[in-house]
Amino acid sequence: MGKKKQSRLFNRIAPMYGLFFGFQKRHYQKILFGIKDTLDVEDFASAVDFGCGTGAMASALAEKGLRVVGIDRAEKMLHVARKKTKGEQIEYRRADILEPLPYEDDAFDIAISSYVAHEFLPEERTKMYKEMCRLAKRYVIIHDYNKKRSLAVSLAERLEGSDYFRFRKDAEKEMEELTKELDACFSGVRILPVGRHTNWYVCRAREKKNE
Repeated sequence: MGKKKQSRLFNRIAPMYGLFFGFQKRHYQKILFGIKDTLDVEDFASAVDFGCGTGAMASALAEKGLRVVGIDRAEKMLHVARKKTKGEQIEYRRADILEPLPYEDDAFDIAISSYVAHEFLPEERTKMYKEMCRLAKRYVIIHDYNKKRSLAVSLAERLEGSDYFRFRKDAEKEMEELTKELDACFSGVRILPVGRHTNWYVCRAREKKNE
């Protein structure tokens, strides 16, 4: 799906997404609690949320004490996010996550996205991963689908025109390829199952950026 069509779609459905904010935030809170012994986000001070939508993930991270910046291209999504997370330690910025963002290298401890990567084509995902890696001092975390197919999600994603079907099969391989280039984006990829149909793909930022 093209950028303009995608923006129009997400602007149109923003109010509906807002209705599920509480459910989504509780879902993310449960995940953060469940993986605490493996990856404790309270060890980090800051995060940038790529494609933050209505701010549910950003809010769950801010609740853990992180300073969070949420980035999204859909202004109406950001409008809902600002209302839902008013008073929280979150800054929102309207921007295209496939383009360079106005932050210095290593500006955040982690860069995270949730249900965003599968929307893009492989070359677009690579652009996003590399920009996330540039901004992240420690980890890039991709919360998205795994290889287990869901009929309901398959139907919805086919209608939406996303790259869901290829992403399910190739996600781990795509990220591992970014550990092998001369200008490697990641120095390692770890898979954390966080749901029946979802993983956290935890990518360590390339070694020269680590403390």
